[in-house]
Amino acid sequence: MAFNRLSAGRVLRPLALVSLLTLAACSGEPQQGMEGMKVPVSVIQVQPQAAVVNTELPGRVQAIEDAEIRARVTGIVQSIDFEQGSTVKAGQLLFTIDPAPYKAARDQAAAQLKNAQASAHTARLLAQRYTALIKQHAVSQQDYDNAVAQARQAEAAVAAAQAALEAAQINLDYTRVTSPIDGRIGKALVTVGALVSATSATSLATVHRLDQVYVDITQPVAQIATLRRQMADGIVKPDANGDAKAEVLLEDGDTYRHSGKLLFSGVAVDPGTGQVNLRALFPNPEQILLPGLYVRVRLVQGVDQQALVIPEQAIQRTADGNSTVVLIKDGKAVFTPVQVGPRTEKGYIIYQGIQAGDQLMVEGFQKVRPGAPVQPMPWKAQGGQAGQGAGQPPAAGGQPGAEKPAGAEAPDSGKPAEGQAH
Repeated sequence: MAFNRLSAGRVLRPLALVSLLTLAACSGEPQQGMEGMKVPVSVIQVQPQAAVVNTELPGRVQAIEDAEIRARVTGIVQSIDFEQGSTVKAGQLLFTIDPAPYKAARDQAAAQLKNAQASAHTARLLAQRYTALIKQHAVSQQDYDNAVAQARQAEAAVAAAQAALEAAQINLDYTRVTSPIDGRIGKALVTVGALVSATSATSLATVHRLDQVYVDITQPVAQIATLRRQMADGIVKPDANGDAKAEVLLEDGDTYRHSGKLLFSGVAVDPGTGQVNLRALFPNPEQILLPGLYVRVRLVQGVDQQALVIPEQAIQRTADGNSTVVLIKDGKAVFTPVQVGPRTEKGYIIYQGIQAGDQLMVEGFQKVRPGAPVQPMPWKAQGGQAGQGAGQPPAAGGQPGAEKPAGAEAPDSGKPAEGQAH
């Protein structure tokens, strides 16, 4: 029995060795072949083209005119004479405050004016008589001077009474609260029967003029300096029309149908934020832009006649926040850092890192790693437009997004890349 086991062991050892050598040969040949295969990727050739240079900035909508309706006399609100949320005209009655005490004050001032006018008439006649008598030496000089002074005092009393009557009439008019401007009124802030005060200037309502609106914008001073330097170097030229146009991007991503114009750019930099304030004016006939609304504003700043524009998805963002692209040189993938400029309709302008005629990878980043051999194929964008996804906002840090961070999913050196044949 021992002899049989020994014989069987001698026979199985050569067979096991042959099997191991066969498996090693089979596994080694495909691995060596896969390392030499080229990964198919989609590329474009970078060519200079004219591109409109614009920038997107945050903005806040402001009404072109705001009128806070406040109480100017103290009293009880008798009626609310408008429909809340409606459009009102300048001079339209909005509130009525109890006018009874102000009518009484007006009547009292009118009576005091009549009394002062009567006294002034008497004093004036006395002064006239004394003027004739003084020439005849029938009255003393002192009596004559007193009569003239009393006449003048009476005239002053008439003027004071007239002013008091006008003040009483103004207060009476203030009991009828009217709109100072054309616009749209909000809700009533008081109810009928409420006591309003002139001392605290009780707020009654607010009227906004909305046929046009302002959009207040903030822009980093570094962007302004870069644009001025590019214009000085002739890279960017002002728009042929000469107008600083502006467009509003709404919260849902749509572009507001009416374009506006930039009114001014601030001359001082906010030391706390390092930004400059700008203001644009937009027509608002449909009253879509409401005061306080947050929007994005696209400002057209010039035209770059020789811009290098690439699709947004061709830009990769590394872990340290820098932007890179993948160029095809000598049939291999070369990861190259770039300086990304403003966004256009077809993608992003690149200022440094690429040159005209370069082959640029647009799709297939997950399948390659730096230095990997690739097979370039023309890129076919959806809708026939270079710059697929250019309408999406940039990724965090102000740089465009990408399929994956550069090199994030490069295969291990000992494994076949995704999509390659085994």
